[in-house]
Amino acid sequence: MSTTTHCPYCSLQCGMRLSGPATRGGTVEVSEWPEFPVNQGAMCRKGFTSAQLLKHPERITTPLIKDDATGEYRAVPWDEALDFVAGRLTELRDDHGPDSIGIFGGGGLTNEKAYQLGKFARVAVGTSQIDYNGRWCMSSAANAGIRAFGVDRGLPFPLADIEQTDVLVLVGSNLAETMPPAARHLVKLRENGGKVVVIDPRRTSTADKADVVLQPTPGSDLALAQTLLHLIIGNGHVDEEYVAARTTGWDDVKASVMAWWPERGERVTGITAPELRELAELLGTAEKVTILTARGAEQQAQGADTVVAWINIALALGMPGKQYAGYGCLTGQGNGQGGREHGQKADQLPGYRMIDDPAAREHVAGVWGVDPASIPGKGRSAYELLDALGQEDGPKALLVFGSNIIVSAPNANHVGERLDALDLLVVADMVMSETAARADVIFPVTQWAEETGTMTNLEGRVILRHQAVTPPAGVRSDLDLISGLAERLKSPVAFSTEPEEIFAELGRASAGGKADYSGITYDLVREQKGVFWPAPAGQVNADGTVGTERLFADRFFTPDRRAKFIAVEHHGPAEVPDAEYPLFLTTGRVLAQYQSGAQTRRVKDLPDDGAFIEMHPTLARRAGYVEGMSVTLETRRGVMVAPVRVVTTIRPDTVFVPFHWVGANKLTNDALDPYSRMPEFKVCAARITAAEGAATA
Repeated sequence: MSTTTHCPYCSLQCGMRLSGPATRGGTVEVSEWPEFPVNQGAMCRKGFTSAQLLKHPERITTPLIKDDATGEYRAVPWDEALDFVAGRLTELRDDHGPDSIGIFGGGGLTNEKAYQLGKFARVAVGTSQIDYNGRWCMSSAANAGIRAFGVDRGLPFPLADIEQTDVLVLVGSNLAETMPPAARHLVKLRENGGKVVVIDPRRTSTADKADVVLQPTPGSDLALAQTLLHLIIGNGHVDEEYVAARTTGWDDVKASVMAWWPERGERVTGITAPELRELAELLGTAEKVTILTARGAEQQAQGADTVVAWINIALALGMPGKQYAGYGCLTGQGNGQGGREHGQKADQLPGYRMIDDPAAREHVAGVWGVDPASIPGKGRSAYELLDALGQEDGPKALLVFGSNIIVSAPNANHVGERLDALDLLVVADMVMSETAARADVIFPVTQWAEETGTMTNLEGRVILRHQAVTPPAGVRSDLDLISGLAERLKSPVAFSTEPEEIFAELGRASAGGKADYSGITYDLVREQKGVFWPAPAGQVNADGTVGTERLFADRFFTPDRRAKFIAVEHHGPAEVPDAEYPLFLTTGRVLAQYQSGAQTRRVKDLPDDGAFIEMHPTLARRAGYVEGMSVTLETRRGVMVAPVRVVTTIRPDTVFVPFHWVGANKLTNDALDPYSRMPEFKVCAARITAAEGAATA
């Protein structure tokens, strides 16, 4: 028996086939699904080994409650665990109000789960305190997209379009390692005569597929964009007709970059003035330019404005809306796009409606069958929610779905203290993750191949994961958990556990919103191998398909249908090196691991060498460090010890640590972007000393 489904990891959501018995007892094999258009059968090692998790010996298969006296867990039936949690939540809500309960979701949850979680928070619990880990992934690009274009869809075109562009600029993206099947598009683009530009403080494997590689000072991506736009204007390469017909705000932006002459840009970015001039000329003379940003540029205290600055370049060149050109964002998590569209975010309702919009509240309340006034207002963003835990005016209980906060949150030592200050921590997970190990109650939940549900990939393409295997006895879906708690909390409305039924309701709730799913059904997704939103009910394209594959050809989603230029200013990172902490620290991914590593670190066929500290030979020689030597890396927030990797591919003033293991995010800065509330994961000040008793490997 063979089932078509999708990979459990990144936002490509590669199509795959699972073959084998429908029960847990047998072996499940992963194979290609060549007909799925996004990956056409190509997959990375993570995808091919993903089925190993289905039979992993560390699977939790019964609810667990921690004994307060001993700290030991005891296995209990589902009803007992649900009764216990609901009883504690009811007491807290009665004594302290509904905002004493917080809910933290994840960008890997299906659309159905994300929708139900937002509804559960606002209807069954009545709390405003809900956000999710996608706030740390896409929020800066999302904010910039909404401000500039009136809508946030990571890629407003299919990913394969980049093969046909003339110049592709990747800002802060290591595409070849974070989503390897997508790297084939870079190869094809160059075969077609196009150029690839990679901008990253590290020379990653993506740079091996590039024509131009720039390694700017960490935190200077905004200044780099300002300088390039200054040069594009000076070279006479602005598409004045496009700017006049399709945009507003150009004069203010033009004035704002006049002081960014290339010599100033060189001082701030570390990229030489000739290199800046050469890149500006390349962009200005190309017929089709595509700019894609990713976490390197976005996870900064000015991440939203940094993305705006790169969008300004795309608009000045007349690219958004032109075929095979424009701006896009490379979403990270599997459902990073859909997960933020349907209610997990503190400020949003389904369909990408804003929670403070009276019309949005009325529409969604009508679908839910509740009074609009009963829907809480805007809550705290992800890090602010965690920071408030256990505080006098903060949540006293937290329910965590699909997130390993202890590994993924910035300033993780502080976050751990806040989790420990809670009266109740409840975690839904498949294994004993670092966060689950701190929980008072753990619920064992299904994995991707054990359930059916939709995801929305980085292109805005809604896809369908089919259940392929039966989950272990004692394991239930997050939807069952949500429904069981809602019933015990005396929810005014019932919560379905049937994914297709929930998706139909999601469609009604999103109808008329920017992310309109109302015309999408499971059958259509199967038939088309994915449906692009917006897909309003009744819409049918000339070719008989449903959905909107490409945006912006004739309008933007702003009230006047024009894109907005937005003037921004470079202020630099919240924390820069000084005499005490003289180095830049940046973080990122490695090929074999994914996110917090709770899944991939348990797959035996994926290399797991643990954390390491990457540094340039110049820095290593100056400090007397050699390959494999254990060193102490320290910031103002924490300390970690790891072996040195000496490489020539990083700037001499910068060190790099992967974030898949406990350690990296003990160091990172929790400074927040003022618009997106994104923490500044990608840059802070650090120092290195030899670890006590250090020896070379």
